[in-house]
Amino acid sequence: MLSQIKSSGLLGVNGVIVTVEIDISRGLPSYSLVGLPDTGIKESKDRVFSAIKNNGFKYPMERITINLAPADLKKEGPAFDLAIALGILNASDQLTWDQSDNYLVVGELSLSGEIRCVTGVLPMILAAKEAGIQNILIPYNNRYEAAVVQGVDVFPLRDLNEAIALIKGELIIAPFKVDLNRLLTQKIDSYGIDFSDIRGQDQAKRALEIAAAGSHNVLMTGAPGSGKTMLAKGFPSILPDLTLDEALEITKIHSISGLLKNNAIINQRPFRSPHHTISKAALVGGGRIPKPGEVSLAHLGVLFLDELPEFQKSALEVLRQPMEDQEVSISRVNAALTFPACFTLISSMNPCPCGFLSDPSHECICTPQQIKNYQGKISGPLMDRLDIFVEVPNTTYDELQTKPKGETSQVIKKRVDAARGRQNERYRDLDIFYNAQLTPRLMERFCTLGTAEQKLMEKVYTKMNLSARGYHRILKLSRTIADLDNAENINVSHLAEAIQYRGMPKLT
Repeated sequence: MLSQIKSSGLLGVNGVIVTVEIDISRGLPSYSLVGLPDTGIKESKDRVFSAIKNNGFKYPMERITINLAPADLKKEGPAFDLAIALGILNASDQLTWDQSDNYLVVGELSLSGEIRCVTGVLPMILAAKEAGIQNILIPYNNRYEAAVVQGVDVFPLRDLNEAIALIKGELIIAPFKVDLNRLLTQKIDSYGIDFSDIRGQDQAKRALEIAAAGSHNVLMTGAPGSGKTMLAKGFPSILPDLTLDEALEITKIHSISGLLKNNAIINQRPFRSPHHTISKAALVGGGRIPKPGEVSLAHLGVLFLDELPEFQKSALEVLRQPMEDQEVSISRVNAALTFPACFTLISSMNPCPCGFLSDPSHECICTPQQIKNYQGKISGPLMDRLDIFVEVPNTTYDELQTKPKGETSQVIKKRVDAARGRQNERYRDLDIFYNAQLTPRLMERFCTLGTAEQKLMEKVYTKMNLSARGYHRILKLSRTIADLDNAENINVSHLAEAIQYRGMPKLT
C-alpha cells in the first residue's frame, strides 16, 4: 500500500515542502530510501524501527520503499523521522489517516519514540503556510518558534503515541498560540552598554549616530584601551527597533543555524563579534551543504570586527561582495544558494602592532616595515567600501572623573529613529530602506548638490584622489547627516562633515 505524508526540508534560509512517499509491497524484507538523502536521513531506518517497535506497533517485515520528493533536491537532517514512521504505519494499515494532505509533519524520533526538536522549523512552517497546509505537527520543544507563524494550527507533540492518538481523534490538543505583540515588545537589555556610560569620545559617538541613521560602515582607530570596543558594543542600543517582518527574517536565519534555543523570535538586532581566527567559510557561509556564516547571522544588525588587521587577509577580502550586494551567493555541486547579508560593519584597529603609534603619551616600538605590513593587511578595495573613519583618542583623567555623563542611548536613538523615518517616507515606493542602499541613479534624484556644494565636492575629489565609489559614499553620508538635521537638501555643512569622516586618519 502507498502512503504520502507532507514534511519539509531546507534550501538556504527557506523551507521546501517534501512529500515522503512510502510503498510497502510483498517480497523479502528490505528498506530502500531514495531522493538524495544525507547520512542523517539514511540512519532514520534504525530510529524509526525502534520507535515503532517500542511504542507497541508492528514493524512490517516486507519490502519498504521510501522516496523523498522532489528527488533532485538534496535533503539533510533527522526532521523526516516522524513523517517516515507515520507513513509506514499508514501504509501497513496500522493507522488510517485520510486527511494527511492538510498536515505538515516534522520531528526527529528517539529510539523510545520521543519526538525531539529540530532546527529550521520556522522557515518550514512559513513554506507550509504558503503551500496552503493548515495543520502542523511539530516537536513539543519547537512550539514557541512554530507558533510565531500566524494563520496555521500548530500541534506540539511529545512522542509517537501522542501523534497517533491525535490523528485517530483519541486525543484532543488545542493549537498552540503565542502573543506575538508581547514577544516583540518584551525585551531585555542584552547589550549592557549605554552611550552615557562612555565618558568623552563625543566625535566617535557622533560618527556612530550617523552610521546608525543611515546604516553606514565604520572603522575606528586608536590606541589600546581608548574605548573602541565599548563604543561598538553600545552601538546596537541606538539602532531602530525591529519590525515584525525584520524579526521573522532574522529568526529564520538563527533557526536554521540552531541558535534560537528557547526563544520564540529574535526581537533585537543581532550583534555578532567573531574572533579574528575565523575562517572564510565561517565568516560568509559555506560547507558541503552551505550554511549561513557570520555575515548572515548579523543580517539587519551589526557585524563587529575587533582588531581588523589581525583577521586573515583572505577572510577580509570575501567581505567585499556581501558589503556591496547585501547578500552572499554560494555555489556547490548540489545547489547554489543565496543568504541575506544586510549588515552594518563596525570595525576597529590599532595604528600599529604595539598600538601606540598615534599616542602622544606612549612611545611606539614598531619599525616602519612592521607598521607598513600591519596596515597593509587591509586592502584598498576594502577600505573604499567603508563610509566613516574616526579616530578614538585616549580619555584623559579629567574626562573620566569630572566630565558629566553624555546623552543616553535612548536620546540618541530618538534622533536616529526620526532620521530613519524620513528615509522610509522618502523611499516608500522604492526597494530600499536607508541611505546606504542608494544606487548612483537614485543619488542623482535624492542627493543633488547646489552650486557651493558642487564646488566644494570638486576640490575634495581632486585633493583626496577619490574613486567613484568614494565620491558616492560621501554623498550618501551627507544625505544621512542632512536627515539627522531635518534638512530637505544637502548643504555645505553636511557635506563638510561627511568629508571629514571619509578621510582615513593619518597613522604614520
